[in-house]
Amino acid sequence: MSDLEIYAAIDIKAGQCVRLTQGKANDMTVYSDDPVAMALEWVDQGASGLHVVDLDGAFSGKPLQIAILERIASAVDVPISIGGGFQTRTDIDRAIQTGADRVVIGTGAIGDPYYMNDLADVYGSQLAVAIDARDGFVQVNDWVENTNLKASDLASVVASCGVETIIYTDASRDGMMRGADHETVGEFCNDVPCKVVAVGGISSPDDISNLKGLGCGNLVGVVVGKALYEKQVTLKALQAV
Repeated sequence: MSDLEIYAAIDIKAGQCVRLTQGKANDMTVYSDDPVAMALEWVDQGASGLHVVDLDGAFSGKPLQIAILERIASAVDVPISIGGGFQTRTDIDRAIQTGADRVVIGTGAIGDPYYMNDLADVYGSQLAVAIDARDGFVQVNDWVENTNLKASDLASVVASCGVETIIYTDASRDGMMRGADHETVGEFCNDVPCKVVAVGGISSPDDISNLKGLGCGNLVGVVVGKALYEKQVTLKALQAV
């Protein structure tokens, strides 16, 4: 398979660069009060791109940190994905005009397949859908509600709507720095036709080796967060793999 793109995570809450543990708003660590400086740091260290999440937007249902996205986009020259509360074409258009290369929408949009089809037709590769899962089953409502819907089944619905890329997050591993569950990622990738960017637990070069070793041609990237902020691993070490 080709090289994986390695995206550094920039999660923004109240104007600060933070990381949550397993998506819990009450388990948050602040790493910087300047997300733009943090973005520049990761790009300088070799990030293939940035994965920006507007946490305020995610919790409120409407993006609230577009101004910071614009500052980040003006400062760096790598691809930027952004998610967090994007539901309408107006919000998606604004993010793209501001500098996002790809906008990530939540699975709530799947409730209206016609709308999802419309978004996929309009935005193509500039659109991605986030699927958050625990033990292979979809989680909703900011990861506090489990469902009996398999993540791969939801991904099939997303693919049938014409969406090209899925951001697949293992909620049980996110922010835990205990390694990616590469077997589950591999099963997910084998079950879906979309491109997949994996999120959750990636914290060492071995994680990259294991994910590449799956041989999944549709696994195109990974997002690394807390392990970078806690200096458990460097982008240089991950890129070397």
